[in-house]
Amino acid sequence: MKVQALLLAASLVLQGLGALPGLDVAEAAEVEKPNVTIGVGGKPLLYYLPLTLAERLGSFKDEGLNVAINDFGGGAKSLQALIGGSVDGVTGAYEHTIRMQQKKQDIRAVIDLGRYPGIVLAVRKSEADKLKTVANLKGAKIGVTAPGSSTHILVQYAFAKAGLKSDDASFIGVGSGPSAVAAMQRGEIDAIAHLDPVISKLQDLGLIDVLIDTRTTEGTEQLFGGMNPAAVVYFKESFIKANPKTVQAFTNAFYRTLKWLETATPEEVAATVPEEYWLGDKDLYIKAFIASRESYSTDGAIDEASMKSALNLIATTDPSFNASSIDFSKTFDDSFLVKARDR
Repeated sequence: MKVQALLLAASLVLQGLGALPGLDVAEAAEVEKPNVTIGVGGKPLLYYLPLTLAERLGSFKDEGLNVAINDFGGGAKSLQALIGGSVDGVTGAYEHTIRMQQKKQDIRAVIDLGRYPGIVLAVRKSEADKLKTVANLKGAKIGVTAPGSSTHILVQYAFAKAGLKSDDASFIGVGSGPSAVAAMQRGEIDAIAHLDPVISKLQDLGLIDVLIDTRTTEGTEQLFGGMNPAAVVYFKESFIKANPKTVQAFTNAFYRTLKWLETATPEEVAATVPEEYWLGDKDLYIKAFIASRESYSTDGAIDEASMKSALNLIATTDPSFNASSIDFSKTFDDSFLVKARDR
């Protein structure tokens, strides 16, 4: 173990990270489960940018973790993978921790990555004269990353506020990257609920008009009446209890990544992610990041008001959901975040 610690220390020094305050190299090397698999539903999306940055900046390796990332078609599928046991943790929507609690599945977030959903609901520009409001979307074909994912649920929430039923439109899974752009280009959908860089690409192509924009504080407050947490890192409670050092290492890695992101330039961000994430246009990716920048968490925390907002979204879209049964303390364990900050 001492050899591992020395090798990790040398790696950190070479990367200019050896002097980071509070970084205990020996502790980082002694995680219970150094080889970990994380699920995600659409890794190239800016919604999950902190995951890609943690990977590309070496934040996981700095904490003694060898992380394999499984990219699924949507957040609902990555959640299913966690329940099924094929991944150890998930970078996904906070609302999943609430839904699973009612299903007697103890899933807990340990750090928040996104303060706002970052999801945009937009209509095909050629149909914009007819589809001026959410209520006009009755009977429309709406593209989402995957049925049951956060993009789908946000539209259902908007429908409820507009007096529509959740099945008043057809929802079509269009994936998370070029396939989503192609679906709009080919005329397969009338509207789309999606994230950047897909939304910025469609705007640049002149294909859409925006109805709802939760990339910003203003747009999020207009829809939810306040904040609404988005992507978090969550694990089964059983995994957290069995692997506390591993979970701490994950939290440390993501917290450091959020602090890097807080001051990074758009150009630095674009240079860090894989080129294929640019959708063929680096300048467009930079614009997309700037449009979404407000959505990222700077401290990793979720306050009670935001938790209540997430619960209200679920209760609104699912009348059978028993909101009174939810214990927020079991949806978000901030003990690892506190230690990450103290470092």
